[in-house]
Amino acid sequence: MQFSHPRGGVHYPRSTGEFRAWFATDEDCLDYLRWLRWPEGFVCPRCDNHGGWPVADGSYKCPRCKAQTAVTAGTLFDRRRSPLTVWFAVCWQFAMANDGISALSLQHGLEIGSYQTAWAMLHRLRAVLVTPGQDRLSGTVEVGETRLGGEGLQRGEGANGEPALLAVAVERKELHGYGRCRITVVGDSSADSRRLFVRNNVEPGSTVVTHGWPNDSGITQLGYRHEPFSQRAAATAGEDVVPLLPGVHRVASLAKRSLRRTRQGRFDQAHLQSYLNEFCFRSNHRRPMSRALLFYRVLELAVTHEPVRYRQLIANPKPKKTPPLPPWRRGHPPSLDRPPADRPWRAAR
Repeated sequence: MQFSHPRGGVHYPRSTGEFRAWFATDEDCLDYLRWLRWPEGFVCPRCDNHGGWPVADGSYKCPRCKAQTAVTAGTLFDRRRSPLTVWFAVCWQFAMANDGISALSLQHGLEIGSYQTAWAMLHRLRAVLVTPGQDRLSGTVEVGETRLGGEGLQRGEGANGEPALLAVAVERKELHGYGRCRITVVGDSSADSRRLFVRNNVEPGSTVVTHGWPNDSGITQLGYRHEPFSQRAAATAGEDVVPLLPGVHRVASLAKRSLRRTRQGRFDQAHLQSYLNEFCFRSNHRRPMSRALLFYRVLELAVTHEPVRYRQLIANPKPKKTPPLPPWRRGHPPSLDRPPADRPWRAAR
């Protein structure tokens, strides 16, 4: 059971003062995760049996399959090393920041032992923001492309300073401006890449508004209504070319500004998609006085997400180096590292 309309002060803290009062100890944090994961009581993840009893170490035991499950087992907090109070503080700062927070600021603000730990915690939170089977955009959707990086921008944007090509989709709302958005790093601007992006992010039956895409791009064959526009044709006809894809231009501009503010324009190409997912998550949950609600949404996703290991986060994982074992620890114990004897007790006199 998930609360579609959680209330501040009841389901999540409304201010930093309430946050500190609610989650002063690890036991408070653990109980909150227990309530988020099993709001109607314990459900065994192995056999889906409802009901169980707590044991001495804080985990739950299933009466049917006898399995023992910890509250954080199989979630983002599985096998954590940092206390839950630190994790909750990271989630709170992650949610309350306007354009996100850098690992260096998080390390200094919470006095985390190493930059690597702060960096991994933030990337684990970003990993839960995109869930499989999430609702695709619908209605009238603007779809376009933009480039991030290149000449004139800070060194470090993109791999070797080369610009990254981004596909952008934005819902167009007549009464409330623009709705949800999606941004994906694509390898090229071919028709296959464009169709794949539309199919993954837009609900069939929607109206897809594009700029510069030909009529035979294959969008209509996928079950969409395609409305292509040409900026050159509009200029030739004397029409205003600025408002062709205003939602795409606005979202792309805000995404670039967010990256420059938080990353100072420097990022690894391998992690660019994670930063864009975070921007889209914040943009899709934007509402007045709802910043603290992001804290609830992030934890709600974290308790239903599988564990994210450090090797899944780094761009180029290397084989784990293990020092060679000393001779007395190789193979069998020393008492067995000797030639077999021919029953000496039988030869004894």
